[in-house]
Amino acid sequence: MLRFLTAGESHGPLLTAILEGMPAGLPLAPGDLERDMARRQQGYGGGGRMQIERDRARVTGGVMNGLTTGGPISLLIENRDWKNWAERDITPMTTPRPGHADLTGTIKYGYRDLRLALERSSARETAARVAVGAIARRLLAEFEIAVGGYVTEIGGIAASLPEPPDYPARFAAAEESEVRCPDPDASARIQEAIRQVKIDRDTLGGVIEVVALGLPPGLGSHVHYDRRLTGRLAAAVCSVQSIKGVEIGPAFDNARRRGTQVHDAIDVDEAGRLVRRSNRAGGLEGGMTTGEPLVVRAAMKPISTTLTPLPTVNLATGQPDQTVYERSDFCATPRAVVVIEAMVALVLADELLRKLGGDSLDEMRPRFAALRRGHVSDLPMDNVEWRFGYDAWE
Repeated sequence: MLRFLTAGESHGPLLTAILEGMPAGLPLAPGDLERDMARRQQGYGGGGRMQIERDRARVTGGVMNGLTTGGPISLLIENRDWKNWAERDITPMTTPRPGHADLTGTIKYGYRDLRLALERSSARETAARVAVGAIARRLLAEFEIAVGGYVTEIGGIAASLPEPPDYPARFAAAEESEVRCPDPDASARIQEAIRQVKIDRDTLGGVIEVVALGLPPGLGSHVHYDRRLTGRLAAAVCSVQSIKGVEIGPAFDNARRRGTQVHDAIDVDEAGRLVRRSNRAGGLEGGMTTGEPLVVRAAMKPISTTLTPLPTVNLATGQPDQTVYERSDFCATPRAVVVIEAMVALVLADELLRKLGGDSLDEMRPRFAALRRGHVSDLPMDNVEWRFGYDAWE
């Protein structure tokens, strides 16, 4: 029900995004987008491009008099760096960089210059994703659903985070850190590691955790493979440049344990509400939300563009060669937090729309209020024997 497209090149005139399926009547102002657009440009380890751009998404359709109309929302983001390329003769690019889409994109599309792959595969495109994700975040906020994120590890330096988690406190602490890590000690050591990797002419990756709070139980589905929220989130997060792995909750740690140590026991509280003793499922069971915090972790590889040349082949000569450096980050993980938040928000906003239906915010609100919330009284059981009954069709 909610989908988006982006268009544009890294060094082209602008990026374009179209978001379709947003209900009518959602209040939307420039500030709703500007905060996340600015956050995407912040973080120690960023490259020179962030000193050039001052990203601002301009809405050109689908929002009138401060409210969404129900029509497609179109956005434009200008590339300030375009002026440095507009009248420039482009140096041929014939040496593909390991880890990038240079070679694979050229094999797929038959390009005669590798830059055509670079321009579209660049993470510059994520500026458009963050803009549309901010609109999804605004819709979720109408239903008191919040999405936040932080860095848990960079370059093998892991944060020590207290349990049980206070997620709003983690979000706030991360925004005070130049590397978006809520642990001050780890944050200082990570910053030093990034400083050193600059000196070493290399790059670093890391791990990002994004959490959604306030979700009702029952979003997603177990009845179709492509409606399982586990798969939808994994696909969306892994679509982000340089993300090579996703887990829901502590999935890989769970894989090393016994089942009795992993699964979240169910209790009933004094109000008759079904509650969990833990959240090792990361907020999802059977591809559906449990009502607990939804925890998504993403593994980001080190940026592929390194100041230290890597061995490659010059496709123009067919001879061994070395890569040519293109301006890039030394560590993009702090900035990528905002991009992962955007993709999670878009998937969750879409699932909310699938669950509630409706063409306007006013139609959605009473349906949201009527959702089952996991109380014993919401789940009447017949408690009688029954049969499948397929023999009636024989």
